[in-house]
Parts: sequence; C-alpha cells; structure tokens
Amino acid sequence: MRLSKTTLAVALLSLAAVPAWSGSSEKASMDIVDTAVAAGSFETLVTALKAADLVDTLKGDGPFTVFAPTDEAFAKLPAGTVEALLADKAKLTAILTYHVVSGKVMAKDVMGLTEAKSVEGRVLSIDTSNGVMIDGATVVKADIETSNGVIHVIDTVLIPKDSASGH
Repeated sequence: MRLSKTTLAVALLSLAAVPAWSGSSEKASMDIVDTAVAAGSFETLVTALKAADLVDTLKGDGPFTVFAPTDEAFAKLPAGTVEALLADKAKLTAILTYHVVSGKVMAKDVMGLTEAKSVEGRVLSIDTSNGVMIDGATVVKADIETSNGVIHVIDTVLIPKDSASGH
C-alpha cells in the first residue's frame, strides 16, 4: 500500500501530538514520579506527593498502579480544598494512597474486575460497562508504563467516602 504525501503528513502530525510520556519505551525507564513530572499535567499531584512525603515511596521498587488525577481534576475540587489538604498531611496521605494499588495492573487486567484494594486500605469500585471508571472517575488515558509500575490518568480526584468534607 502506498501512502500519499498528505496521508503521511497527517500521520506524522498525529504522532507529534502524542506526548512523549504516553507509554513510549524511552520513558519506561523513568519511575512513576519522574514520568508524572515529565508529563507536565500533574503538577498539583506532584506537589501533593511531596507534601505527604510519598515521593520516595513512589520512586521505590513497586510495582505500583497509580490512578493519577490531572491538574484539571484537582481544579474541579471546591475552592480551598487543595490548600486544606496540603495543610493536613494525614488526610492528604490517605487520599493519595487511595489512588494507588499494589502491583502493576494494566487496562486489560481490569476488564471483569469490580473492585480493587487501594494501598490506603479501602476498596475502589471498578466499572467497565462504558469505558473504565474507578470510583466514579473516568480513566482518560491508560497504561502509561514506568520503570516501577503503571499510571492510568483519571479526570477526577478520588476521595474516600468518609474522608469527604470531614464526614
């Protein structure tokens, strides 16, 4: 099959639009934290990891599966929530570890599951009936492989039910 110059140009432009961190083998040599930093869309998450002293843990051997909320996901929280969490290390740590599952769980492994136990200790609900939802958050990008696990990008910050608003 012969590609026209236009088809080839469109294909190359499409590839150029894919961020380098989206699972390329070059980036798989980086750990979860370095991959998140390189992506540029997880600044709030990285700031929170630092505040909770979880950077060294997520740079460790793992493997870990991280459901990583984007900066836009954090921005959807009520005003003052991020600041309040950054000031409450125990609550922040609980919320962040609620986003982590032990082991490397790829998207294909999630199909057929209805729940997974978080590192925090509570169970995350999984719904694969229409895409993949984790505790109501949509997985918008899956299977970003790192040297010590995998990142799945989500559109909402996961808050354990009894951690929300102090209830």
